[in-house]
Amino acid sequence: MSLLAHQDRNALRASWREAWQRRCAGLPLQPLQAQIADVVSEHPEYQQWLASEAALQSDFSPEGGHENPFLHMSLHLAIQEQIATDRPRGVALLYRRLVASARSAHAAEHRMLEVLATEIWDAQRAGRAPDEAAYLQRLRSL
Repeated sequence: MSLLAHQDRNALRASWREAWQRRCAGLPLQPLQAQIADVVSEHPEYQQWLASEAALQSDFSPEGGHENPFLHMSLHLAIQEQIATDRPRGVALLYRRLVASARSAHAAEHRMLEVLATEIWDAQRAGRAPDEAAYLQRLRSL
């Protein structure tokens, strides 16, 4: 069973916080915890905040004007999973092309997660599943 499966918002956030605290303390990590900690390590802007209790309680709404760091970092995990499984088919090749033209793998993921977030948003507003073909086409246009 996944470390993140069947958890509520606070439990999910606590998983992020615990993974980062374990990394900082030099403690052993489960594979998913290591992946989470790697994502956090790429985001110094969230690290000190994630160490605080406020990380578990904060609300992030579009009206508040603050990006949801958990959503942002979760999108990184989603992109990494897509690349590892090449699902949708062709996404790994598109990623490698973006990495070749970007400053870093992290920068390439950022470009991709903007597209993923847009596709998820469009699907939610339309009441449908995300469209893999449209998603891949958007990625090709980057």
